[in-house]
Amino acid sequence: MKKFRIVSLILLVCLGSFSCDVLDVSPTSVITTTSFWKTQNDAEGALNGMYVNLRNISGAIYTVGEQRSEVFEGGVYGSGRNDLNLNELSGDQPHHPDWSAFYAVVNSANLIIKYTPAITFKTEAAKNSFLAQAYAMRAYTYFVMTKTWGDLIIRTEPTESSNAEITIKERAPQTEVFTLIKSDIEKALSLFSDNSFIAGRSKWSKAAANTLKADVFLWTGKKLNGGQADFTTALNAIAEVEKADVSLLPNFSDLFEYANKGNKETIMTIRYQDLDGASNNIFWLHWIIDSAVPSNIDAATKALIQPVGGGQGLLVLTELVRKQFTEDDTRKKGSFYEIFTYDAAGKPTFYTSLSMKGRGLLTGGTRLFLSDIVLYRYADVVLMKAEAKNALGQDPTEEINKVRARAYKTAYDKHVFVKGTKEFNDEAILKERLFELVYEGKRWWDLVRFDKVFDIVPNMKSKKGQNDLLLFPIANTVLSLEPKVKQNPGYK
Repeated sequence: MKKFRIVSLILLVCLGSFSCDVLDVSPTSVITTTSFWKTQNDAEGALNGMYVNLRNISGAIYTVGEQRSEVFEGGVYGSGRNDLNLNELSGDQPHHPDWSAFYAVVNSANLIIKYTPAITFKTEAAKNSFLAQAYAMRAYTYFVMTKTWGDLIIRTEPTESSNAEITIKERAPQTEVFTLIKSDIEKALSLFSDNSFIAGRSKWSKAAANTLKADVFLWTGKKLNGGQADFTTALNAIAEVEKADVSLLPNFSDLFEYANKGNKETIMTIRYQDLDGASNNIFWLHWIIDSAVPSNIDAATKALIQPVGGGQGLLVLTELVRKQFTEDDTRKKGSFYEIFTYDAAGKPTFYTSLSMKGRGLLTGGTRLFLSDIVLYRYADVVLMKAEAKNALGQDPTEEINKVRARAYKTAYDKHVFVKGTKEFNDEAILKERLFELVYEGKRWWDLVRFDKVFDIVPNMKSKKGQNDLLLFPIANTVLSLEPKVKQNPGYK
């Protein structure tokens, strides 16, 4: 009798909801194919478990996507994750995520892809939706991983045996990883029946898969010599996204309010809700710890920051980034809040900053950092469109100004974009992405894709030419378990 190990225990205890958070639970339960994967409810439990596993890597996605950029530095309460901010990386640093939790997501998807086809569903459309979400999830997870670590072990079958011939594998070249990613995206798109969203927009949809497709092809167009063909594919995928029920919200700051989750600008999010077992997410690093709240601040600031909840104050925006925002840009107040202290004469001194995109939920006299992690939203897509058009020699003016008009409102006339050379346009797009998407786990990837890491990140400027450092080191915990995996070049 064939048996398989369920990585997260979700299939035993969380069949119908997101009510469990079991990342720290050792996987010990073994169930057989004769007792599971029989009904649509079984498959639904597995699908929900896959999304719990995605939530378990939300912090890691954010870490690898932004924290090595020029955006953050240590806060008033400590240096936090300065090994990332300083780009002092090695295989044994505690703040660098390893890939084991990512492969748990892949394994969840692989189980669904393998066993769902044999199950009888109420409708074929429901079955196809489950499979589409699994393919999209696998593609997304491999995309994040290959941008982070390069070559990867490719697993398209669930791990159901401890046989070394199955579990111990070598990494495949990144080109093969992208072949799988693109194939999975096409399978997902072929299985989604329409452009609708599941309530909350926290599960994969056709629009989200097309957004992922655009993201992937922009990356391979620039980093894997895909060129004009890939940029055209990205632009066509964006055209499909625009057919869905998506739009820019009138007010930037409304995007991130806890009560406004699943709004029309969001395309794919990782859902956090009170009382569903979720703990504080990555945004608690960007608030302030209670013991660091100074007494000499104004009353409005005290009212804003209290209660601090589990805030840590370990990552704050750098002056380099803060000073680039103009006062008439509504994204400044919608993205971060600057705290100033005042001396006896009322002279202000900058103290620290807080993220306004992830301030969470106030309930029962405390703050819970349960804002959704936004993987994709429509403003991101609009700027992807500008990037793809510019790469194809087309005019990105309409897209850049669409984003700026929302950002500057009545001051928009002072900030109208006028196209220039391709290089000039790219510089404007990259900066616009900083203003629009800071705190959303995008900046490092943007700098890599635009080939600007060594020009913009202060602690990388002296390392120009050391392109191996654009990848993360593979954690020693992984190397100890994967004898056929070698450390990435440039790291010990």
